[in-house]
Amino acid sequence: MEIAGHAPPDSPVLESLSVEALLTWEFDSDPNGIYERLRGKYGAVAPVGLMGVPVWLVLDYQDVLEVLRNENVWRRDIRYWRARNEGLVPRDWPLLPGYEVRGTMFMDAEEHQHFRRTHQSALRPFQSPHTPQGRALLASVTQYTDDLVALLAAESGMTGFVDLCAQYTRPLLLMVTAKLFGFWGELEDELVMDMWRMVDGGADAGPATGRILEAMTRLAAHRRTNPGDDLPAHMMRANPQLSDEQLGRELLTAAIYLNDATGSMVANTLLEVLLGNAAVRRSLSNGQLGDTLNRVALVNPPIANLPLRFAARDVRLGRFWMRAGDPVTVSVAAAHQNLVAISPSALATSDISTRAHLGWGAGPHQCPSAARELAGMIGTAAVARIFEHFENAELMLPYDQLSWRSGPSVRGLRLLPVRYALRESARPERYVMSAQDGGGIRATQQSATPGAEAKGVLSSLRRLMFGRR
Repeated sequence: MEIAGHAPPDSPVLESLSVEALLTWEFDSDPNGIYERLRGKYGAVAPVGLMGVPVWLVLDYQDVLEVLRNENVWRRDIRYWRARNEGLVPRDWPLLPGYEVRGTMFMDAEEHQHFRRTHQSALRPFQSPHTPQGRALLASVTQYTDDLVALLAAESGMTGFVDLCAQYTRPLLLMVTAKLFGFWGELEDELVMDMWRMVDGGADAGPATGRILEAMTRLAAHRRTNPGDDLPAHMMRANPQLSDEQLGRELLTAAIYLNDATGSMVANTLLEVLLGNAAVRRSLSNGQLGDTLNRVALVNPPIANLPLRFAARDVRLGRFWMRAGDPVTVSVAAAHQNLVAISPSALATSDISTRAHLGWGAGPHQCPSAARELAGMIGTAAVARIFEHFENAELMLPYDQLSWRSGPSVRGLRLLPVRYALRESARPERYVMSAQDGGGIRATQQSATPGAEAKGVLSSLRRLMFGRR
């Protein structure tokens, strides 16, 4: 429960506490165990070290909801961060470049709502199968899944082994991004790697952030003089005052969530199905794909911990007083763990309860509805289509041996190794590959050899999927 007032002089100051590092090899392999240990030691809120910087980690569901919903107290604007303003946050802190990008994600109040409306308006045409843009995008997503499976069959055979991260989810989201953003050149896998470096706080997060911003700003400038029926053009129509630099920052935000969050959501859903999660498999077999994604978001949310917020004034949360300017991160994964512990039987059987997940956030900064619908459309198509093509699929490693990205926000697989057998529908000789806008390939029910114009696209896909240079 949140209590407003002034922190008592004898209450501990965050910087004075001895904190344990959050991102360790143990967290990488068993984050739920870490959350449980922190909750047992500190209660609803724990002081932790985030890559060497002390922050408050909110663990319990109701307290997480309170932080997410109360924008008057918990601000996203980095200028509220007292330690940064006082020069106590190292300039080479790996996550700082991402926080200093002045985009919608790190704005508050009316400024945030203004840019949020831009995203909502621009994304709306693409998230519904009832609009021409939505139908075209859904058709492309479906086609890309078929393309990738056909290419897998052509390269590795109708039976074999596949890494569903490197050979399916990552190239799929790259192709969808290229289609949605109207990229005029080849969209390289390196762009996604740069997004990972920025979000995960890699050693070269600063240069990676700069490269992404440069690419997105160039795209914004190009689409301004070459408008099309794509997301940048719709954002410019929704907000004509956007400069190329502002549009580039907003496109960066959209690209990260599209590739990182949606890609991890698809991979995590595939994993839960392969692990034999009974509730997930039942909803999938019943065609309840929306419920399938909700159940996975509850047990394995792709965005495990949300970006920092900063206390606008002194406030007590759990056992501790947070001072004005203190950094706070809310753990969606820990909140879900807490929710399941409170009511495990209800969550196992109730469709309504699965919507209690916080995978999209909550409150003023929750993911815009159009973006949620778009991610859901892409995710359901990606999950459903691949199991239509797979006769059998078996996870090749035990769960505790899977490799995860060790990052402060995203809980994403590095690889998802599977032994597979494909259905007849995936036979590669039934397809002819040809270049298509958005960096994908088009398949038709004929026997032919890929034409010369498709060689660059096919070569790019093969590099993404099979590591050939």
